[in-house]
Amino acid sequence: MKRMTKGKFVPVLLTAALGIGLVACGGDDSSTSTEAPAGSEAPASSEAPMETDAPMGTDAPAEGATLANFTAWADLPAEAGGLDASPVVDCAPEEGPLKAAWVYVGPTNDGGWTQAHDEARLAVQEKFGDAIETTYKENVPEGPQVVQTVEDLIADGNTVIFGTSFGFQDAFVELAAAHPEVCFEFATGYLSAPNLSQFYGAAEDTDYLTGMAAGAASKTGKLAYLASFPIPEVVRGANAWTLGAQAVNPDATVKVVWLNTWFDMPAERKAAEALIAEGYDVLGMKGIDSPSTGDAALAAGIPWAGYNRDQSANYGDVWLTATSYHWDVYEIPRIQQILDRTWTAGNYYGNLSDGFVKLASFGDLVSEETRTMIEAKAEELAATPGSQFTGPIMDNQGNEVLADGVSHTFGELMSMSYLVAGIDGEIPAS
Repeated sequence: MKRMTKGKFVPVLLTAALGIGLVACGGDDSSTSTEAPAGSEAPASSEAPMETDAPMGTDAPAEGATLANFTAWADLPAEAGGLDASPVVDCAPEEGPLKAAWVYVGPTNDGGWTQAHDEARLAVQEKFGDAIETTYKENVPEGPQVVQTVEDLIADGNTVIFGTSFGFQDAFVELAAAHPEVCFEFATGYLSAPNLSQFYGAAEDTDYLTGMAAGAASKTGKLAYLASFPIPEVVRGANAWTLGAQAVNPDATVKVVWLNTWFDMPAERKAAEALIAEGYDVLGMKGIDSPSTGDAALAAGIPWAGYNRDQSANYGDVWLTATSYHWDVYEIPRIQQILDRTWTAGNYYGNLSDGFVKLASFGDLVSEETRTMIEAKAEELAATPGSQFTGPIMDNQGNEVLADGVSHTFGELMSMSYLVAGIDGEIPAS
């Protein structure tokens, strides 16, 4: 696998590995709002309130921030989604504000994935002020409704559309072909078009760091991990988290439970409580959109490593840390390109070095010694993303995955389909 220039990897199209049909439990109703606050009342969970005003724990992108981890489709090979050309798509209005819309699979106050996206939308609105008018649709199910939802947004004058759930991808490809004058931005996908970009980032690096905090916090070495769908992104996170836990506790084991949903608060809470009852003394999660796992951990008084956002303000007694996404790091400079009429489609994979992914605040349970180890490893991963996947690595079936000193290519990371030794669980057949 070739690497991109400037130290970047070439992501590979992985249709077979990623083309899993997913249905999210995001609700059946969609709603829209312009400049709506993210701090609306959250759905009831349990003992711990899902406060929506928790700080993101990040600085805004610097003025003139560059997209160092962005590559135009024309500069990528065909197997990585490359196209013959990357034409400039002028989707800025002739007059008046740019109208931009975000499409969400869950509610904007979910305390996790969708709320992090909406915080980025609000950051975009604040950055550009009167030059932009933002709106969103929430609780949009993955399926046929996506097309009609976006068609309505385009009819309302929105000329840039952000999609934020894997299951929206086919609809966005269809829509991009039907509306070549619209700029489409898609998070977590892999398909390309002259007016369709893909953006995501190296959460596997912060997942590893979070796993280090979890491993150090466990008294028994029995940890548990709630996961959404068995797609490579989530498998990669489970493996990274486990390797991180084992870096500080070589005997640590991790029970992985698949929920097959992005957002189902009762199911998340029930699964977490069952794991606690079985004796697992630290909980983690990946691809789960709400902090219901943290509610269960808080009720039981056991450490919890979150996901998506910094929840340290809400779960202080049990909080460890989390992978946090800062979508505005990408979205603000991309909106600037639209306003400058220089936008081209391509692929972006952010990391620790550009601040797209960050480690959330440490909780009081993370000792100074553990923090020092994590911070040192974070510097390594910022310099060499994905390097935690360097052999020797065995899977949990006893097979050697990576020989000593051998690292995964980016394409292998993106198509990961094994679980590392120490994980109790398996990848369900699709």
